[in-house]
Amino acid sequence: MLTIATSAGEIAYDARGSGPTVVFLPSGAHHRGDYDELRDLLPDRFRSLSVDWPGHGDSAAGSRRADELGLTDLVEEILDRLAPDGAVLVGNSIGGNVAARIAIRRPALVHGVMFIDGGGFEASRLLSRVFCALMSRPWFVRSIYPGFSRWYMRSRTSADKRARADAIATTRTAAGRKAVAEMWHSFLRPEHDLRGQAGQITAPTVVVWGRHDPVLPLTAAETAHGLIPESRLVVIDSGHSPHTTNPEAVAAHLVPLLDAALPGADAKA
Repeated sequence: MLTIATSAGEIAYDARGSGPTVVFLPSGAHHRGDYDELRDLLPDRFRSLSVDWPGHGDSAAGSRRADELGLTDLVEEILDRLAPDGAVLVGNSIGGNVAARIAIRRPALVHGVMFIDGGGFEASRLLSRVFCALMSRPWFVRSIYPGFSRWYMRSRTSADKRARADAIATTRTAAGRKAVAEMWHSFLRPEHDLRGQAGQITAPTVVVWGRHDPVLPLTAAETAHGLIPESRLVVIDSGHSPHTTNPEAVAAHLVPLLDAALPGADAKA
């Protein structure tokens, strides 16, 4: 494990391999370890970094709100320091939203995007807004997360079960559930909706979605695919976390994206 001092506090990450960089951004409540099995499948010719959000995993509690806009600023800061030549961003859920935002805001920093069951393309519904409002309360996050995580994970594999256990553990700490509540609160803000800006994403993009995701339905994936220019849509038989359920299927699309998008990658290495 490594750490980097940021304006939001001390952030934990780990690094593997060497060469052009790919950065992994997890879902809310989840840890950098969600991507372990997927990263195991990447060739060593890529340098991969996986990040813990503030108040998650080994990162310190954040010194500013852990909402989508704040996390976008945080990841930009990390990229400027650890990958100034740019990177491919892989993001799940809120991590996908952050990746897409940076691709819109700082296109020179983003050589490619893998958008995994990411937020910002779903239709706004009253029931979902009520649930987001409840999830904005730390006490509610703590009480509901064991059942909620079982529902959205649709766990099948040992990696699924580990990821779910880690997410529940995050919500058992004061810093973790505060950060998770702040994330969910940001889903209520008008800025959460990326549909009006998606056409500005110029980086090669693969939209990966779990067919059985109950939180962000497949219609959101189809919307993202339709709005992001020249994107590809990949549907995997999983819940909200296809990279823990079937990392091989995700890697089959990630490695070609990395080879095509990253300058200096040597596919023969």
